[in-house]
Amino acid sequence: MSDRKLGAAIHGAGWVSGEHLKAYARNPYCEVVAICSRREASCRARALEAGLDPDSLAIYTSYDELLADPRVDVLSICTPTDLHVEEGVKAAQAGKHFIMEKAIALDLSGLKALRDAVREARVKTVVSFVLRWNPSLLTTRRLLDQGALGQLYYAECDYWHGVSDWYSGWEWARTKRAGGSSFLFAGCHAVDSLRWLVGSEATEVAAFAGGWDKRYEYPPTEVAIVKFDSGVIGKLSSSLDCVLPYAFNVDLLGDQGSIRDNRLWAPELFPGQTSWVTVPSVLPDSGDVEHHPFEGEIDHFVDCVLSDRESYVNIEDAVRTHELCLAMDLSAERGGELVKLPLIED
Repeated sequence: MSDRKLGAAIHGAGWVSGEHLKAYARNPYCEVVAICSRREASCRARALEAGLDPDSLAIYTSYDELLADPRVDVLSICTPTDLHVEEGVKAAQAGKHFIMEKAIALDLSGLKALRDAVREARVKTVVSFVLRWNPSLLTTRRLLDQGALGQLYYAECDYWHGVSDWYSGWEWARTKRAGGSSFLFAGCHAVDSLRWLVGSEATEVAAFAGGWDKRYEYPPTEVAIVKFDSGVIGKLSSSLDCVLPYAFNVDLLGDQGSIRDNRLWAPELFPGQTSWVTVPSVLPDSGDVEHHPFEGEIDHFVDCVLSDRESYVNIEDAVRTHELCLAMDLSAERGGELVKLPLIED
């Protein structure tokens, strides 16, 4: 690994960008050099929140000017979703390694354009499925790798988060143009986690959508049944109009045991087991971005750049998560019609 510091920048000064900024500032191999947003005041406020002196940073209100800054090596794109494809393509063409907040695109053509631009530029990328670094989910992944459940045959994951006008991005998130769908706006965290835990790709999906909050331009609640190429069957749901505390449910059934969130039932490991073994850990049980493990994500990204290696949660991988989201949306629009994957060929 190189001992030089990478120049880091943030584009977009909304809620989540502050966590990216703090994580870059804590990383010993990075130096925050710039912040970009439509409003200079937002940039300065984010810098102060992260304990940085805004007068020591380049403040941009032009994305093109940010990309032209030779000090910027790595970049987090934290803008509304409908801007991501254009901004990601520009970053790749400018030779900037980047993290992109989800969703990375809202349609298949956008996904392909972004993927192809990154392939051509050969820049390093990470898509901000930050729950990959959640301690409880990491423990679950390791238990699966160690065969604690035996052969997995059923898996489900739910994203239940009542999102309303308390959210700073509400006006764009509730629209079809920028939010896209329940899964694309936020439920994609559950989709990505299920893909990661199952360890194989979806081949077929059938979905239905509904919900009660008519302020959304798309159905805020959606549920799908998924078949994976390993033979595992699964269920995914996303509800943005639920009336309950934030919940991210994970249920995995294997032929030798089961996991429900941080609870393990595995009689082969625990002979005579009479109740669930609860693993004390940090659960993915809050929608507050301050609860999410951005430091792990940023450290991983920086290591990939300095070590010249690809991330396991890069644009290429994220295309499959988003493709599954789009397939579920298509099935729901067609009244539950079965949709086969992949939708995008390599």
